[in-house]
Amino acid sequence: MSGLPADLAQALEQLAAAQTLLVALDFDGVLAPLVEHADDARPLPGSAAAVRDLAALPDTFTAMISGRALDSLRRAATPEPETLLIGSHGAEAWTGPNAQPLQLTPEQAQLLARARAAVEEVAASHPGTWLEAKPAGVVLHTRSAADDIAAAATEAARARLSAIDGVQITDGKRVLETSVVHTNKGEGIRTLRTLTGAAAVLFAGDDVTDENGFAALLPGDLGVKIGPGETRASYRVDSPEAFTEVLQTLLVLRRDRH
Repeated sequence: MSGLPADLAQALEQLAAAQTLLVALDFDGVLAPLVEHADDARPLPGSAAAVRDLAALPDTFTAMISGRALDSLRRAATPEPETLLIGSHGAEAWTGPNAQPLQLTPEQAQLLARARAAVEEVAASHPGTWLEAKPAGVVLHTRSAADDIAAAATEAARARLSAIDGVQITDGKRVLETSVVHTNKGEGIRTLRTLTGAAAVLFAGDDVTDENGFAALLPGDLGVKIGPGETRASYRVDSPEAFTEVLQTLLVLRRDRH
């Protein structure tokens, strides 16, 4: 049926038999190749089509769980209306037309202003780094900087942010994320599992921030890590292009069940 490793193909076959299935996916590095500028990221056509077709099947839910803010995720991924969205590592969620937008408390808003000021100061003094503002956080991007400047900027930002009591700091691939809402992708998966009543979950991610998602999986679920690095996921593929085949294989198997 596919060129996938036999154990992964078998796991997908078992997953496809679930009464209710949730397919929850990171975006950057999973559905879309990593690019220098986040605004340029687009999903691979084969993966986008597979997610769209999975969402159309009975008892099958699709979701994206991303570190991006929801607005950024919508622009880059152009998800189908049926696809549920978790943004900002779980701080934002779109679970349907009645979903409530994120509202910060006055204390959280004050913390966010202090965190943004700290990261702005670092970005201004380290060429090639830049700040991304999110509704509940701020991100230092270092992908465009030389390695030594990126490392220095990350440590400088970490030092400043660590002095702000109440913010959550998370490392990613050439990013340092800060949030005033304490949550993670594992919480996002638990929320979506409850919302959909899923009997089984497929979760795929590529970054260290996805490890909380893999840790939230239960027996009968399936975790797929894209690319290198230590992981809690049970399976691994080399690239977003290889993951397209995972989604296409699951689609065929799931479709055959209905």
